[in-house]
Amino acid sequence: MRYILALDQGTTSSRAIIFNNQGQACGSAQEEFDQIFPQPGWVEHDATQIWSSQLKVMREALQACGDNALAELGAIAITNQRETTILWDKRTGKPLANAIVWQDRRTSDDCLALKRAGHSDLIAAKTGLMVDSYFSATKLKWLLDHIPGARERARQNELAFGTVDTWLVWKLTGGRVHVTDPSNASRTMLFNIHTLDWDQSLLDLFDIPRELLPEVKPSSGIVGETDPELLGRTVPIAAMVGDQQGASFGQACFKPGMAKNTFGTGCFLLMNTGSQIISSQHKLLTTVGWDIRSETAGATYCLEGSVFMGGATIQWLRDGLGIINNAPDVEALASSVPDAGDTYLVPAFTGLGAPDWDSYARGTIVGMTRGTTKAHIARAALEAIALQVVGVLDAMQNDSAIALTELRVDGGASRNNLLMQLQADYAGVAVVRPKITETTALGAAYLAGIAIGLWKDKDQISNFWAIDRIFEPSISATERDDKVARWRQAVERSLSWAQA
Repeated sequence: MRYILALDQGTTSSRAIIFNNQGQACGSAQEEFDQIFPQPGWVEHDATQIWSSQLKVMREALQACGDNALAELGAIAITNQRETTILWDKRTGKPLANAIVWQDRRTSDDCLALKRAGHSDLIAAKTGLMVDSYFSATKLKWLLDHIPGARERARQNELAFGTVDTWLVWKLTGGRVHVTDPSNASRTMLFNIHTLDWDQSLLDLFDIPRELLPEVKPSSGIVGETDPELLGRTVPIAAMVGDQQGASFGQACFKPGMAKNTFGTGCFLLMNTGSQIISSQHKLLTTVGWDIRSETAGATYCLEGSVFMGGATIQWLRDGLGIINNAPDVEALASSVPDAGDTYLVPAFTGLGAPDWDSYARGTIVGMTRGTTKAHIARAALEAIALQVVGVLDAMQNDSAIALTELRVDGGASRNNLLMQLQADYAGVAVVRPKITETTALGAAYLAGIAIGLWKDKDQISNFWAIDRIFEPSISATERDDKVARWRQAVERSLSWAQA
């Protein structure tokens, strides 16, 4: 067995990538699926479409890899968009409603009520999370409150809740396995990161029946086998990991203090803190990185800062404004001007994540003049992505007392050279792009490979990591400070807008 099939189920597309025993991709497929916006601030997915698109690309990737791929397939690994909440009927396997996506803000008022009632400290102490509609708990409560009879059916053990990893395992196994892993469970606001189990006091707070919840299994370890009808034979499912934790593993950030940023739909900066749980003083999250069954040290933890609009900002330029035809076009357009002309785009379309955490912030563009062109807006969009990451990076260094010397990057937008140079300039550290930028899927594949013995340990995996390019800072510290200060002025103008 020399192949691992990684299912990378993201916010805007489903991907499947097959890796060989050298960690090299040998077959892949990708398909976008519908984004549903029923009301302002609401974001939904059709869970059946998530599954059908994932099944399709899984089969296409195997075909692309060659005739022997299925015969030599050792395991399936799953990595996924996190926090997105699905509720389904255990008997029929049909969702009761559309999945509520992590970006969805419909429960912002519920979160505000929790804060005003004084629950923030308890939730942070147990889960490592801020009280925010980003996470699954209030989304699941909303579904139970708004679907007639759902809560009672849940108590009768007729319904199942899951994040996307859980949903995919359920579908892959023909409804026989209902599981998740600590990296995904730690994003629900229902999971105690100290005990590595669901927390009954939080279930009581949100009025969520325990019968709904999946069993928590290690991130690396066999949890079940696929239904033989799906691929023509059974295949072990040997890893589940949230996408950002998967990317950290794929970037070989195995030692405390190592950090990566994924430029995906959002931007997610994670720093490995080892077995230490660091409580942030700067509005970052403490999350489980991964839990490897064969390791005696227990779970690995991370500090995380989440930016909601990363690559999605570029999608908005394409789909909302229509100033580019394809996402990669933004680099040429933004490079056609030397700077953004003091124009700042704050992409708070679904609120702001770290370090502001304002559900009521909304997108804004400031500083435009008659001379502002679509090129300036495109460049301002790239600058906004980089500047949001700087805010998270500064908070992370303050929390950890570790001064980063490099930032490893991955994800689709990391292939944009202008964006990477802007990131190095504004962060003031070297930005290191690996040869394989699809590290989310790679990390999941590594975890599965360890589970089935394809790779011995993390040291062997570290040897696969290779540099494509290093971007060094090219502006002065004064220029950097001035840019960040001006950005903060723009951010201030976006805060609390939807609350007015």
